[in-house]
Amino acid sequence: MSKLHPVIESVTKRVIEKSAESRARYLGLIGEAAERDPNRHVMSCSNLAHAFAGAEEDQAAIKAASGPNIGIVTAYNDMLSAHQPYGRYPEMMKIHAREVGATAQVAGGTPAMCDGVTQGQDGMELSLFSRDAIALSTALALSHAVYDSVALLGICDKIVPGLMIGALRFGHLPAVFVPSGPMPTGISNKEKQKVRQLYAEGKATRDELLESESASYHSPGTCTFYGTANSNQMMMEIMGLHVPGAAFVTPGTGLRQKLTRAATHRLSEITRDGNDFRPLAHCVDEKAIVNAAIGLLATGGSTNHAIHIPAMARAAGIVFDWTDLAELSRVVPLLARVYPNGSGDVNHFHAAGGMGYIVGELLENGLAHRDLRTIWGGDLSDYTREPMLDDGELVWREIGESGDDNMLSTVAEPFQPDGGMRLLEGNLGRACFKSSAVERRFWTTEAPCRVFQTQKDVNLAFERGELDRDVVVVVRFQGPRANGMPELHKLTPALGVLQDRGYHVALVTDGRMSGASGKVPAAIHCAPEALGGGPLSKLQDGDVVKVCAETGELSTTADLTSRVSAADPAPDMGLGRELFAMFRSLADEAERGGSAMLATAGL
Repeated sequence: MSKLHPVIESVTKRVIEKSAESRARYLGLIGEAAERDPNRHVMSCSNLAHAFAGAEEDQAAIKAASGPNIGIVTAYNDMLSAHQPYGRYPEMMKIHAREVGATAQVAGGTPAMCDGVTQGQDGMELSLFSRDAIALSTALALSHAVYDSVALLGICDKIVPGLMIGALRFGHLPAVFVPSGPMPTGISNKEKQKVRQLYAEGKATRDELLESESASYHSPGTCTFYGTANSNQMMMEIMGLHVPGAAFVTPGTGLRQKLTRAATHRLSEITRDGNDFRPLAHCVDEKAIVNAAIGLLATGGSTNHAIHIPAMARAAGIVFDWTDLAELSRVVPLLARVYPNGSGDVNHFHAAGGMGYIVGELLENGLAHRDLRTIWGGDLSDYTREPMLDDGELVWREIGESGDDNMLSTVAEPFQPDGGMRLLEGNLGRACFKSSAVERRFWTTEAPCRVFQTQKDVNLAFERGELDRDVVVVVRFQGPRANGMPELHKLTPALGVLQDRGYHVALVTDGRMSGASGKVPAAIHCAPEALGGGPLSKLQDGDVVKVCAETGELSTTADLTSRVSAADPAPDMGLGRELFAMFRSLADEAERGGSAMLATAGL
């Protein structure tokens, strides 16, 4: 067993030390909640009768408290392809619960918006704060206090972090994340399912599975590029919060159904009344948070998690910032090339060895914490294997070497020696730079800037030919307090064209990009944001700005100290944006998670 890398050990130690007070306060709160035990065992008859009145055939079991009662928090809707399969999960999970003497109830639902639908639209300004709304919805669902454990049904961008934040405030309860898997990628469902079934049963080779996956196409399930949604699923695996290997098994298959059944059964086993109590508060500790960051770096995951990981950590009393992320990035190599950072999608990634291979390679080389308290019962070694069906039963097998060297590599021969997430600092603040998505020759750009306040204005200037030169495009007033920090992917095509024309181009913004970030160098999530007088508010057209991932520099040669900030713009109204004014006004910086809820809760 390899010794933990000294930098990972050092970063983890620092996270533990700076979190000591807040983590102790959190665990104290969770301990008090557990001791109060405000559940159906001690409820008044009137309270309890309300709780099981709609439970139909499970009424008697809940009334008698004859077994654990599982609360299901679901982010189901059938507009969002990743969540469409969840429509039938509750009924299936109720049946699975009865198999082991347990019951299950839908505790509540949460919003689930699709960034793919709202990308570049006004609705995107609600996206980041949907995470707060999801966390609040999760808390409302669990406030009924009649549950012994929690099934969290969510996949996409803000949904998993929101579920996590809400569930952590009920951290005295065990919780398991239950995914539904990615959509297929093209050939007929019949042929695709046949090959997957054969592979799950050990009757098809990995090469045959890879050939099948390379020809698949879209349907219900998670989008197959490696963006925030699939980065979420990666993190739940490397934090030990899934059934091992559950992340990237497609919907509607026998293997997927068995994994959901196993999650339900496990939720009945890890309750306080059982012999293997695993409350979420003790599963999500400092080591688990560090592992989440390591997984993000090793797989080239979404830059959105530079915001979400600190926010999830705060909900557990843990302090994790971009300095921690950058230091980890220097020693965690890039082991995966998944579209848009490679040619194959997540189905190809899974077929080549997927998360089991990644976790195994990291553990073998001392690059991740093995000794996590996972929901599965052992340590993280359980997550180095892949699930399959053996005569219809769920089992796990060893993975071995990478099934595709263009998709998954080794620590000895990585695609890139670092994790590709760099911290930039200077007189323009702090920002993130996803170097794994950008060719090294573009890592440094120093040029006069052009300042904008909307994506539309950038594209209009491009169409007029005003950006046909070396230029740093600054798009400001896009932070959490300004307009909810939308993603800015409408900028990517125009800036990519300028780069292809031979110009040195970079983007600087206090807005967001995601796992779909493209080839153009970008300093994103700039903090402090422009609204309220941040450095970006003082830039003027023509100021020379330097963006350098080599040295970690984000600066201007202009003297900003004597300048007056540009006027804060009035927030746009309509399409519900005015309802989120409270969230905008109370939100904190991106590096702390960009959350109004966590900021006002004193976390």
